[in-house]
Amino acid sequence: MITLTEKAISAVGRFIAGSETPTAGLRIEVTDGGCSGYQYGLKLEGSQTTEDTVIDCGEVKVFIDPVSMPMLDGMSIDFLDSIEGSGFKFTNPNAAKSCACGTSFNTSAEGAGTKTCS
Repeated sequence: MITLTEKAISAVGRFIAGSETPTAGLRIEVTDGGCSGYQYGLKLEGSQTTEDTVIDCGEVKVFIDPVSMPMLDGMSIDFLDSIEGSGFKFTNPNAAKSCACGTSFNTSAEGAGTKTCS
């Protein structure tokens, strides 16, 4: 299960309300790349696929593809808004290693493919 804090749900709700295209929910996915091997991807989605896991977070539906789900299961997402900047904060129990940027991780303690942030 993936959880979103109230702040994260509110932020996604604002993004959906400001979207010019019809939006069914938020897609969270894992892609190759980033400083530590994998990176989180977030995007507003017009519809879910038949293979998606759908998580109902009140006013927001979250869609996760079957490849990303095992790497995201148990994760919580918060939204931080401060003078230094704003953005989503990921707390992922499956991440054995994370980059300082906060959006890149690796599930292997060895960090195969890890490179330096620029």
